[in-house]
Amino acid sequence: MDSTLSNQGMTASAAPRTTSQRIKSIFSGSIGNMVEWYDWYVYSAFSLYFAKAFFPKGDLTAQLLNTAAIFAIGFLMRPLGGWLMGLYADRKGRKSALLLSVWIMCLGSLIIALTPSYETIGIGAPILLVLARLLQGLSVGGEYGTSATYLSEMATKERRGFYSSFQYVTLISGQLLALGVLILLQQVFLTSAQLESWGWRIPFVIGALCAVVAMLLRRDMAETESFTKKQSDKPKTSTMALLMKHPKELLTVVGLTMGGTLAFYTYTTYMQKYLVNSVGMSKSDSTLISAATLFLFMVIQPVIGGLSDKIGRRPILIAFGVMGTLFTYPILSTLHNISTWWGAFFLIMAALLIVSFYTSINAVVKAELFPTEIRALGVGLPYALTVSIFGGTAEYIALYFKSIGMESGYYWYVTGCIAISLLVYISMKDTRSNSLIDSD
Repeated sequence: MDSTLSNQGMTASAAPRTTSQRIKSIFSGSIGNMVEWYDWYVYSAFSLYFAKAFFPKGDLTAQLLNTAAIFAIGFLMRPLGGWLMGLYADRKGRKSALLLSVWIMCLGSLIIALTPSYETIGIGAPILLVLARLLQGLSVGGEYGTSATYLSEMATKERRGFYSSFQYVTLISGQLLALGVLILLQQVFLTSAQLESWGWRIPFVIGALCAVVAMLLRRDMAETESFTKKQSDKPKTSTMALLMKHPKELLTVVGLTMGGTLAFYTYTTYMQKYLVNSVGMSKSDSTLISAATLFLFMVIQPVIGGLSDKIGRRPILIAFGVMGTLFTYPILSTLHNISTWWGAFFLIMAALLIVSFYTSINAVVKAELFPTEIRALGVGLPYALTVSIFGGTAEYIALYFKSIGMESGYYWYVTGCIAISLLVYISMKDTRSNSLIDSD
């Protein structure tokens, strides 16, 4: 982005900030994060309606497999986004990188909104859909590491877990906003036929417009003190060379992310389809259940983030690992046979409560592992690689197990990944008392 903007942000942040200034900057960064994740999740929330528009006729599972494959393709760009945007954020500033990422997301949403159907342009429709998801993957891949770094550096030591938890508050609120738009279109404004015909384009237009608003908000963000202090002490070696000096921390990010991100995508983005395609619920019921559980999930994040400021990060992560390993299979297998709205709600809510012990603090834990000069890259790149492998393929693997008549195999797959992450949680140091942010 414009170096003038970056320099203005650094000058404005030279003096220590008040609590109100910190909150204002965290709010501005978080709102942008919400818009980016809204754009990312709208694809998943509306895929039940637009699958027919982009692919030849076939049964619902086959069409969903195609949309899930493109969802996974979008994740392939996230490591590249984590790398490029991480380098940019560590060299030019967190603010500049966050501005750039929201512009890229805006472009991706516009492409999806304006792409003609398969019946109109044939193979060009899925090709343009892939292009749009690649752009969105690049944006989100860069957003996570930079946003996690920005919130962690902007927060005070005593409240870092609490403030950093708002990354997932806004991430979830973006997903919730996507579902809210879907509910309004389903229940108030459009028929199911209209949604499948043209109404699914509306949320992508909304996302592109909101991205412009987010950019305007982010222009007024302050740069973090940690970054501005390091500007006068440029490292003599390249950023990637510095990153390679921290192999243990890189592997720690991969290990602690694996189980958590798979569980998160299982109970959020995939769950809406699971309730329709496996449990047999209606599209409207599955959407309402997803919205209700996500709202409570969002509210829980600061509570557990604040708890980590009191008792440490490691006990929180271990709690997720133990409960996730023990209860994933029972929850998913029981949910498969559930017949009531409330039964599905309580089971998914129990699962998301367990996942909260990962989501609420995973950003701050990663940020606390790395020094300032490679923090955005150190958080973003290994995280994006892991999410691409495990989170990005969650829907596809789940649908594959279903297509071969072995749906329970997916339940064991999720359980196993969480168990591996538990081993990492047990062996790692508590980053609250060993934070490199405190040495900035």
